[in-house]
Amino acid sequence: MTDHTVDLDKHRGMAAQKATDLRRALAEVEANTRELREREADLEHRMMTVPAASWPEAAVKARHLLNLYAANLPTEDTRHRALVTALLDDFARLSGES
Repeated sequence: MTDHTVDLDKHRGMAAQKATDLRRALAEVEANTRELREREADLEHRMMTVPAASWPEAAVKARHLLNLYAANLPTEDTRHRALVTALLDDFARLSGES
């Protein structure tokens, strides 16, 4: 028995190392995606259950909904994409954001 740890990655061939790196990266992306979905679900639950106390708070909810809508628009639907962009710009302008 030895007190030294063995780095198995150093003993793999280049192809096996690349495959291992890809598996690790994919697992990390999947974990991050899962965490993001959970955080988004929590946010949306709070948005549904807590009424807005002001117009800026209502605009935050509307921005989120518009971004979800825009993400599902077909690429060729430039008219609706431009409308969403114009409305988001209006929200930013009217709320004093730069």
